[in-house]
Amino acid sequence: MARKDDFFKSITDGNTFKGEFITLGSAMLDGETLSNAFVKVPLKTLNRHGLIAGATGTGKTKTLQVLAENLSEKGIPVLLMDIKGDLSGLAQPSPGHIKIDERHEKIGLPFTSKGFPVELMTLSEQNGVRLRATISEFGPVLISRILDVTETQAGIISVIFKYCDDNKLPLLDLKDFKKMLHYATNEGKDEFSQDYGRISSASTSAILRKLIEIEEQGGDLFFGEKSFEVDDLTRRDKNGNGYINIIRLTDIQDKPKLFSTFMLSLLAEIYENFPEQGDADQPELVLFIDEAHLIFDNASKALLNQIESIVKLIRSKGIGIYFVTQNPTDVPEGVLSQLGLKVQHALRAFTAKDRKAIKLTAQNYPDTDYYDTADVLTSLGTGEALVSALDEKGRPTPLAATMMRAPMSRMDILTPQEINTLLDKSELVKKYNDTIDRESAYEILNKKIEEAEALKQKMEAKEEAAKAKEREEKSNSRRSTTRRSTAMNPIVKVLTSATFIRAVFGILKKAMK
Repeated sequence: MARKDDFFKSITDGNTFKGEFITLGSAMLDGETLSNAFVKVPLKTLNRHGLIAGATGTGKTKTLQVLAENLSEKGIPVLLMDIKGDLSGLAQPSPGHIKIDERHEKIGLPFTSKGFPVELMTLSEQNGVRLRATISEFGPVLISRILDVTETQAGIISVIFKYCDDNKLPLLDLKDFKKMLHYATNEGKDEFSQDYGRISSASTSAILRKLIEIEEQGGDLFFGEKSFEVDDLTRRDKNGNGYINIIRLTDIQDKPKLFSTFMLSLLAEIYENFPEQGDADQPELVLFIDEAHLIFDNASKALLNQIESIVKLIRSKGIGIYFVTQNPTDVPEGVLSQLGLKVQHALRAFTAKDRKAIKLTAQNYPDTDYYDTADVLTSLGTGEALVSALDEKGRPTPLAATMMRAPMSRMDILTPQEINTLLDKSELVKKYNDTIDRESAYEILNKKIEEAEALKQKMEAKEEAAKAKEREEKSNSRRSTTRRSTAMNPIVKVLTSATFIRAVFGILKKAMK
């Protein structure tokens, strides 16, 4: 009993905060849930990023849902990556269930059923607010890192962007960029060579192949206008609840290039546009990246370095990033070391490799006298997790095996009719879903090439006319010469005929006699 009392006191003392907080559930000891031993996370440290991990079916998605709901309720907007398609139910209240009531009775927390303001978004052809960005907004450095090009090819991309800036050629979509690569080594190669140096066609072909890879994964839908303004992620409804922005990504699991491209551009755009917040009482925006391994598995070293840099820097802008994945080892160590909140659901030890991974995972948590962390990781039930957060001074809170609270919203997807109703009311759908294809590099260069071709044809026609005139003059000169020659021919014939000569000489002979 003394051990339980000491544990209860350590949890309650370690989770006492001056500012506002989110309650995740109640602590457990020896398989028993201790009512009112609430495990909390202060809003002040939610920009320190976090991890939600665990094997399939252990409750990761529901934990994500709980965090999103409570953030929204505190007026903090949320952005969710919905890879599996099971988060749209946040828009509707939970129908309730006897098991939910039993769970909350153990926790010592009353259960409330409610829906939240939701905005459905999309990168692909699914219904939702269209998310787009232009090539120009990415810039040459980010584009080069996404494409994973060589140093020489990165230099060519920089030259392409410089040429477009100098000549006021907007790079909006992939066809603009592809046209520029073609132009630099074909119709415009002399112009490029004179002002920017010679560009290798082999290098532009290599860049083009990488662009086509992104295009085949849906990049033609993502790159273009109207560009999404990241300030629209921070909206609140009339009741002061933060909007939960859900990006529907169910058809993008086999398109990791597009997913990582979007994520990196989004983080870069947020970092560039959001002001420094300093030591704020709560975050400005919290992002949850479900199935986070999709970002890291196919990322180049340069891309990983870029992500790590942004994760380190972006919290000063009041942005929290939470990675949701099956195993903590899915997240690179450089990123993992930056994460303040860790919610670890059960891991399964089926192989020697699994057991080794569990031991490594256990070492990422604070030491405790109450648990064998590695053993607890394999014995947690569904909806239970090891939780370690940061207190208001940035210190780790006591490690607690936690009975997690249930979501207040529906733990299921919206029906097609409910989705259509939600989209019909959306202000952002009206703002972003009209496709804009204004004059940009593709059209301008085509016009320039057509004008150059027309001028070339005009010059060729002029040259041909001059040559024709010259030929005609030469022909007229020859005809004139021929006519004069022909007119003299009878006289010559007479003067040179044998009869005429004999007659003349005959006369002369007679005269001489």
